[in-house]
Amino acid sequence: MDIISSLLPFPPINWWAQIDDAETIIFDKGEHFEKMSYRNRYTISGANNVNQLSIPLVKGRNQRIPMAEVMIHNAERWQVQHWRTLVSVYKRSPYWEYYEQSLQSVFETPFEKLVDFNLASFQWLATQLKLKTEVRISDTFVADPPAGSLDLRPMKPADLRDNTGTFPKYYQVFEDRIGFVPNLSILDLLFSEGPRTAIWLKGNATTINPPKA
Repeated sequence: MDIISSLLPFPPINWWAQIDDAETIIFDKGEHFEKMSYRNRYTISGANNVNQLSIPLVKGRNQRIPMAEVMIHNAERWQVQHWRTLVSVYKRSPYWEYYEQSLQSVFETPFEKLVDFNLASFQWLATQLKLKTEVRISDTFVADPPAGSLDLRPMKPADLRDNTGTFPKYYQVFEDRIGFVPNLSILDLLFSEGPRTAIWLKGNATTINPPKA
């Protein structure tokens, strides 16, 4: 099965569970940016609540231009802020030290375009998860997805606690304080499960994304 997707920064767990068995992922750089989506943000845990880390954009979030043209507003030093937050939240997680050095390099590399940072985050994760799926980049909008393909571009953040009862649990650093939070960024799962993350995704894919009736 082929999957059509937006380029997302450190995508959520349910996104990764859906691409697990895909033959090809086609990232659409020609689609238009949409506010209130995963396209410039990702969600992690926190000591008192969940943290939503947003990538600031030149001209703000209300623009309707192709993703390939969306520029990052780097004057806000967001990479430094994001990295400090990740260190603060996950430095006590089981596998933080295992990934810390290589992940830090992603946040120390300058990026001008949103799609470039998002692609770098995907490539880093794909390496850690040993993803074998073929990846293609479409510079033009994919108006007619191939027959039988799965289109993940409409995916939008929902209330994280909507499926707390059905989402498979794993160790979370602050579960004793804020309870278990489902479907955070894949980073949350990776820092807890480490090299077993890919196995965990495969074993729980159907539970995370049950077949539609």
